[in-house]
Amino acid sequence: MKHIIILGDGMADHPIKKLNGKTLLQATETPYMDLLAKEGKTGRLMTIPEGFHPGSEVANTAIMGYDLNKVYEGRGPLEAASIGYEMAPEDMAIRCNIITLQDGKILTHNGGNLSTNDGDVLIKYLNEHLGNDRIKFITGIQYRHLLVIKYASKHIECAPPHDHPLEEWQPLLVKSEAGWEDRCEPVIGLDGMPTGQLRMSGRETAELINQLILKSQKLLANHPFNKAKVAAGERPANSIWPWSGGYRPSMQTLMQMYPHIHSGSVISAVDLIRGIGHYAGLDIIKVPGATGLADTNYEGKTQAAIEALRKQDFVYLHLEATDEAGHDGDLELKTRAIQYLDHRVIEPIYKEVKTWDTPVAIAVLPDHPTPVEIRTHVKEAVPFLIWHKGIEPDSVEKYDEVSCVSGSYGLLHLHQFMDEFMKL
Repeated sequence: MKHIIILGDGMADHPIKKLNGKTLLQATETPYMDLLAKEGKTGRLMTIPEGFHPGSEVANTAIMGYDLNKVYEGRGPLEAASIGYEMAPEDMAIRCNIITLQDGKILTHNGGNLSTNDGDVLIKYLNEHLGNDRIKFITGIQYRHLLVIKYASKHIECAPPHDHPLEEWQPLLVKSEAGWEDRCEPVIGLDGMPTGQLRMSGRETAELINQLILKSQKLLANHPFNKAKVAAGERPANSIWPWSGGYRPSMQTLMQMYPHIHSGSVISAVDLIRGIGHYAGLDIIKVPGATGLADTNYEGKTQAAIEALRKQDFVYLHLEATDEAGHDGDLELKTRAIQYLDHRVIEPIYKEVKTWDTPVAIAVLPDHPTPVEIRTHVKEAVPFLIWHKGIEPDSVEKYDEVSCVSGSYGLLHLHQFMDEFMKL
């Protein structure tokens, strides 16, 4: 049997007064999610381990079956893998957003929905002025970029900017983890042995990154791109915001973990998802026009998933738009993104694989909720469905946060979802 996971990032939500106490999934017309729920089995899944922040890098890694306590190194290394930067043992790679600050607060985590081309211009400008033999800024996608610092420590506390909309930014600057203020750990080589070199302490690393943040604000304020934005009354991309750093991870591939998977692909517009796929041994399929927003190339991603599934055993199809709409607090946009996922992705995949002689199992789920009224990730169980031809359905007839409480899978935790999915 072949397997495809269709993941709507941040799709789950809370009951909303404006929707008469319904969640978005309850209130939105999603005929194909509901059909798969009616014909398949459902349940709920806790995707965030104890002690971990409810980030997409954590949740998606857990959904793929990994033990975060063994493999987690933050978003930075995953995004480095995605964009083709091969980390050296002494590197610390950290996600580097370009954000918008206004009146001393974080106005938006995405630099006013910065395009990749504009982000590339700004990142190269910052690297020219702030980069050196130990510090490097590397272009990613849109507002999501990479900062690599040699010999830096990962033992720092960073505030994900999407978790702090409209909050004052200065109290959120980087700090050392407790106990790591003056502690310097050894660099570990690819052979698992110390190289004889030491990393900076947590305090030194935090001070360096905070200096880069402050310097970036002065540089970006004077860049012609942002001067034009301000003159037009638009949001400028006026500060970097590094967060979620780590070292080169060591992960088994999905083929090693689940031997009946011989090949697979990941399809996403988001660097960190591609990075997880890279370390999981999956092919990374980049679809032209895939933006990570509601204007993404749904049909292109859907067709790429179908073609990959014809040739391979496993596909991880990730759609980011629902999460971005949640972070923006945009109820109408998130509703539309859910509808697009239903009829532009799930419907054609379902109709296609039903005609195949080779059986295909489909799973649909979010990685975490991103409620529009909170505008940040929350650590709560998410609804999921699993369907394949011939599966004995349970009593659930709709796909949403409330209906799936009655699903026959009950409440699963972490790798249990992938274990169940791979039993099919």
